[in-house]
Amino acid sequence: MENFIVSARKYRPATFDSVVGQQSITNTLKNAIKDNQIAQSYLFCGPRGVGKTTCARIFAKEINQFNIDKKIDDFSFDIFELDAASNNSVDDIRNLTDQVRVPPQTGKYKVYIIDEVHMLSQSAFNAFLKTLEEPPAHAIFILATTEKHKIIPTILSRCQIFDFKRIQVEDIVQHLAFVAKKEGVNAEHDALHIIAQKADGALRDALSIFDQIVSFCGSEMTYDSVIQNLNILDYDYFFKVTESILANSIPESLNLFNEILNNGFDGHNFINGLGEHFRNLLVCQDSATLSLLEVGKNIKDKYQAQSTTCPQPLLLQSLELCNKADLQYKNSKNQRLLVEITLMQLCGLDGTYVTPSAEKKTFVVKSQSANEAIETNPENTNTSLSIEIKKEEPKPIPTSNEDKVLKSVVGLKERPARKRTISIDLNNLNKEEVQTEKEAQKERIETPFTQEDLEASWKNYATKIGLEGKHNLSSILKEKNPTISNGCVLEFILNNKVQEEVFNEEKSNILGFLKKSLFNNSIQFNIKIKELEKQEIKAYTPEEKFKEMAEKNPALLKMKDQFGLELDY
Repeated sequence: MENFIVSARKYRPATFDSVVGQQSITNTLKNAIKDNQIAQSYLFCGPRGVGKTTCARIFAKEINQFNIDKKIDDFSFDIFELDAASNNSVDDIRNLTDQVRVPPQTGKYKVYIIDEVHMLSQSAFNAFLKTLEEPPAHAIFILATTEKHKIIPTILSRCQIFDFKRIQVEDIVQHLAFVAKKEGVNAEHDALHIIAQKADGALRDALSIFDQIVSFCGSEMTYDSVIQNLNILDYDYFFKVTESILANSIPESLNLFNEILNNGFDGHNFINGLGEHFRNLLVCQDSATLSLLEVGKNIKDKYQAQSTTCPQPLLLQSLELCNKADLQYKNSKNQRLLVEITLMQLCGLDGTYVTPSAEKKTFVVKSQSANEAIETNPENTNTSLSIEIKKEEPKPIPTSNEDKVLKSVVGLKERPARKRTISIDLNNLNKEEVQTEKEAQKERIETPFTQEDLEASWKNYATKIGLEGKHNLSSILKEKNPTISNGCVLEFILNNKVQEEVFNEEKSNILGFLKKSLFNNSIQFNIKIKELEKQEIKAYTPEEKFKEMAEKNPALLKMKDQFGLELDY
């Protein structure tokens, strides 16, 4: 039984002409060989599976003028491949630099292909700098990486850099069709298109998926077998959901979503696919953007047919809703409900797209006589009012608040011979009215209160700030109560300046609390500091405490001297 060779190895390109999707790079390398302008170091960077290592091997063979037809081994005496992921130390680079000095045995150049070069350590990069900048005339380095940003700038500056791009879907489809023909597999075009989309620009991934599908379905590769094996949501579901949205059928759309979940698909996958479906319908509505649709021929025909029944405003609104659901999906606690709400909103769309500027709401006032009623649109609740009075002059008379006039202006016909524009900002009117009402209310509140009422409110506030963690102020307030002096003036005596500073920091809050609880807005404080001579002198330091105790009990001094005791600070 013949050993199986995966398609990615079996059909690896052996010449620059057979490389898929990198024509600009291969042409540059061929011209460099033709004109004998070969640099000492190259850097091939790009996504996985796009041909970096393949081009490096072809380049190494071409510059040594190996005969491709003789199928010379990639790992000949003059072509060395090094995996930087497992050889990333300084010692590995030193061994490499020692080998570089030895001239080639059969070809003209010794080519060193270092794959995943970004995995080298910082010290290894530094050890490699001198050799990379001034290698022997027979040595050429080709570095390959998927993460160019991890390579230090001093390495980048010593290399010719080639950025490999992702391979286009159509290029992958054509190559898969070539491989399928070689392998005797009858593959549908739509099936190959699904594989190419799944590969995400990597031809090696596409060939690996191709081998997987062939193992599943044999020599007959169909669209259904591909989506079944790869667990891909069928396009037909999106077409059916769109039809239910156009019919405003909430039950049908919810049943389709339930069927999708029962088939093992994720709600996030569905909502992303639905958004992409609306995007595809949108690009189908214009021949200039039709090339942006990367699907198979049969699927493209379905998109073009359904796009004719979908109003463009409906598609724009649908895209916004799907994008919003996508952003909220990860943080949602009930993800299924989020998708279902989105489907209900989609089914409720009327096909009229409202731009953000058009969503500004206004009060509409129309009047032709003094007794005519004012019409207010119930759907518009903006608090700005614009009134236009027509007159014969072409220009409106500016007002002092002209900068507040909104774009949405409606007509008020009262005098045919005059025209004037008046703008009233109801936000400012409401604020001024509320402010005036509050000031008037403050002036009216002067409820008398007793000392008992004051002490009760005082105690409540002291307890409240104690629970908030302001223990120093709470202790000061609990120590003594203020007294009523001269009507609504509260006299409060503090022991020292420190207490005064602590009290003043909270003074405004205390006043606000007392005014509110005692229903009197005229309350004020009269703060006094206790006279120093009347303050009780307390001992704070250890020396002061010991001196005070010794005055009461002289035996302490005798005991201190007898045992040689010292104060503990």
